[in-house]
Amino acid sequence: MSRIRVLPENVASQIAAGEVVERPASIVRELLDNSLDAAGDRIEVVIEAGGRKLVRVSDNGMGMDRDDLLLSLERHATSKVRALEDLYSIGTLGFRGEAIPSIASVSRLEIISRTEESLAAHRVRIDGGRLQSIEETGAPAGTVVAVRDLFFNTPARRKFLRTARTETHHVMETVSRIALPYRGISFRLREGDRTLLHYPASEKEVERLAMLLGRETAQRMEPVERASGPVEVRAHLAPPELSRSRADRILVYVNGRNVRDRLLTRAVMEGYGQRLMKGRYPQAVVTLEMDPSLVDINVHPTKQEVRFRDGRTVYRAVVSAVDEGLYRRGGMMVRSDLPKREAPSGSPSPSFGTAEDGRRYEPADRPESPRIDHAGAPVQQSFRSRPLFVIGQLRNTYILCQAQDGLLLVDQHAAHERVVYESLQRGARNGAAQAQPFLIPKRIELSVAEAGLLEAHGEALARLGLEVEPFGGTTCLLRSVPPVLVEADPDAFLRELLARLKETGGELESDAALDELLAVMACHGAVRAGKPLSEREMNALLDDLHKTELPTNCPHGRPVSRKITWGELERMFKRVV
Repeated sequence: MSRIRVLPENVASQIAAGEVVERPASIVRELLDNSLDAAGDRIEVVIEAGGRKLVRVSDNGMGMDRDDLLLSLERHATSKVRALEDLYSIGTLGFRGEAIPSIASVSRLEIISRTEESLAAHRVRIDGGRLQSIEETGAPAGTVVAVRDLFFNTPARRKFLRTARTETHHVMETVSRIALPYRGISFRLREGDRTLLHYPASEKEVERLAMLLGRETAQRMEPVERASGPVEVRAHLAPPELSRSRADRILVYVNGRNVRDRLLTRAVMEGYGQRLMKGRYPQAVVTLEMDPSLVDINVHPTKQEVRFRDGRTVYRAVVSAVDEGLYRRGGMMVRSDLPKREAPSGSPSPSFGTAEDGRRYEPADRPESPRIDHAGAPVQQSFRSRPLFVIGQLRNTYILCQAQDGLLLVDQHAAHERVVYESLQRGARNGAAQAQPFLIPKRIELSVAEAGLLEAHGEALARLGLEVEPFGGTTCLLRSVPPVLVEADPDAFLRELLARLKETGGELESDAALDELLAVMACHGAVRAGKPLSEREMNALLDDLHKTELPTNCPHGRPVSRKITWGELERMFKRVV
């Protein structure tokens, strides 16, 4: 007797439905895709009890006649794919022909549809996958799909649904994500008589962004457009200070389709890089446009996963676009055309980089060098040119500067940390890490575990300019360090380095592992908060900061500076209203 059997049609239908229909929000997503493909300009979604009792999606699109309406209930029946070749260049949101049959198999489904040319509409009813009736009715042009009593015939799956409030939240999130790039279409979401969301048609991107992300975030977002080979990237990037503890506001679209793709999310995160603190995620909307033949969306029934023919090119394009947009937004030009005050007599020699005679660098002292992006193409320097004039030091921690458009406060530790970090980074990656020997080696007592880590990772530390050797038992001798760490507490930074080496396994081949260790060294080697600086030292630090690739954030993601504009100061003192 054969052990392999063909599944009954109703069992196969419910298995397929399990891949497509997870919760009410899944139904909303599938039906919205169909409505957008139908080319209407008004879409309304109505739910009851979070979508358990009712999900109704109506549009004023092209509609269906009687024959198409019946065919839409058949599995793998679609108007969007004709031949095998079409699967490799899909330009519509829907194409699989699985959504309507899958939904029908686990609900009581009703569809009313009419084309513009027809005099009458048609209504079809289907319960649990079984056709109940089809009849003529009156209705405007377009399509209305009503899904009632979800999972009525699969009570085990119904138990997995969450509370009505939670399911409503998922529906709202789905509608918002899908509606974001379709500014010319009006979207409305209602629960009973209450309007939950209303996105009227608008030509202004900021209006649609504000409805989803909030007006303050939308207004502060930096728009950027970049073409990289076959990929066009458009992005709106919120400043790092508006980051969140969750990655739910990294919104990525490929040819108008909202996708959840790890590669693209990772590219956005790398573009932000060290502008973000650890454990924080940006708010960003990134849209990719490319030839449909270069992306495969036929990966999963939900159509939210994609594969790219050349993932490396796409990744570099997104990283470069994000980095360029933030670089243009947050740059700080450190050049002064205001009168300079002379440093007071007896000031100590500057401990940062200045010209040989101690004066500040001016534009003539050094040419602008083109910055290179991740793809290897030159990027036009886009720092905003704002002359800075050092006023003084606040609490021996913050450098106060008069800028052309306001008051700038610079965290001296974070600024110097960035300078030191990039100096160490250049040496480590060029294989030329500097080391300065101590006249008398520093003797350090370690724990047994730390001594074991030192023995295991001594070579890795040597590559960073740290020469450490065992001195018997758990004692070691620190013989040399990079010059920036000469004044640092050797006991503290060596213990922290060993702890980070334990986390990374001692492998410095990856950029992330190396950067983490360099960030620790930079933190210990940078000038501390509370240290008095002379005016020459402050000017020199700002000049060195200007030379860095990322002057806006320290290696740990903390902001280097904050600005109070003249307008904010005027309002603060009630000079304007």
